Amino acid sequence: MLRGNDVGTQYRSGIYYYTPEQEKAAREALEKQQKLLNRKIVTEILPAKKFYQAEEYHQQYLAKGGRFGFKQSTEKGCNDPIRCYG
Repeated sequence: MLRGNDVGTQYRSGIYYYTPEQEKAAREALEKQQKLLNRKIVTEILPAKKFYQAEEYHQQYLAKGGRFGFKQSTEKGCNDPIRCYG
């Protein structure tokens, strides 16, 4: 799988659900986007498993400044497109 400059099966988009309602909403949203884009979206939709909270320095990563210190936060009035820090 390829996501920008990140290559490998560990780099993937996913939506993970806890309830049937969440699954339904995710599948409907994916189908809607596929029709709008007129191409297949490869985001996986699977039941959620055990969740591990990321380390504190990863929390609100963009708002903290990301890799290069350029803060992005709607709370701070930033409406720039999200930048890639890869």
